[in-house]
Amino acid sequence: MKARRFFRSFQFAAQGIGTALKREQNIRFHFLAAIVVVFTGILTGLSYMEWLVVILLIGGMIALEMINSAIERVVDLATVELHPLAKQSKDMAAGAVLVFASASAIIGLLIFLPKWL
Repeated sequence: MKARRFFRSFQFAAQGIGTALKREQNIRFHFLAAIVVVFTGILTGLSYMEWLVVILLIGGMIALEMINSAIERVVDLATVELHPLAKQSKDMAAGAVLVFASASAIIGLLIFLPKWL
C-alpha cells in the first residue's frame, strides 16, 4: 500500500508540471530557454563540471518559477482584496525568481563566453 502511495506522488508531481506548462507563460519561456541552453551546450562541448552547473541552474530556475507560481495562486486563493501583504508576498517571490535568473545568466556567460571567444 505504501509503494502505491509513493508512486502516486510522482503522478501528482507530473500533473503539477503539466499544469505549470499549460497555464504559466514564464515557465514555458524557461523550458524553451533550457532547450536552447542544452542544445548550445552540446554544440559548445561543455565539460562534465560545466554540465553539472548548467543542469543545476536549469532545474533550480524551473523549480523556483513553479514555487513562485504556486505562491501567487495561494495568495490569490486566500484573498480577493488587494491587500498590501498579499502584494508584498507575490512581489518577493517574483523578485527571488529575478535574482536567480540574473545569477544564472551571469554564470552561463562565464561558462560559455570563454569557449566562444
